[in-house]
Amino acid sequence: MERENSNRSRRITLRLTLEEYAKIERKYKESTCRKLSDYIRRHLFNKPITTYYRNQSIDDAMEEIIIMRNELNAVGNNLNQVVKKMHTLQQIPEFREWIVRYEEERKILFQKINEIQNHIYKITEIWLQL
Repeated sequence: MERENSNRSRRITLRLTLEEYAKIERKYKESTCRKLSDYIRRHLFNKPITTYYRNQSIDDAMEEIIIMRNELNAVGNNLNQVVKKMHTLQQIPEFREWIVRYEEERKILFQKINEIQNHIYKITEIWLQL
């Protein structure tokens, strides 16, 4: 590539409207070209241009999974705090209170796990239909 660049001694100046430039820049950013000049050169000489493809359903699924992961982390942190507190308790009434709280957190945790499993199942069904 460097050897190819060393032979490039001619320049072309081109004026564009803001809309034209924005359109070219958007297409360039969607491509794998590292420089705008490389993208334009490939386009001018009808060379192949590789572009990124974004699948909206995958993006939506990833967003949902990230939310669920954060919720699971919060529930897991609460669960760890409950267990840590249970180990330090010496009075029975307080211990019972923490056991009840632990059971509530455990139910929430399993509910979130089931939500994730259902969501993954739905995603799998969509992908298998394609």
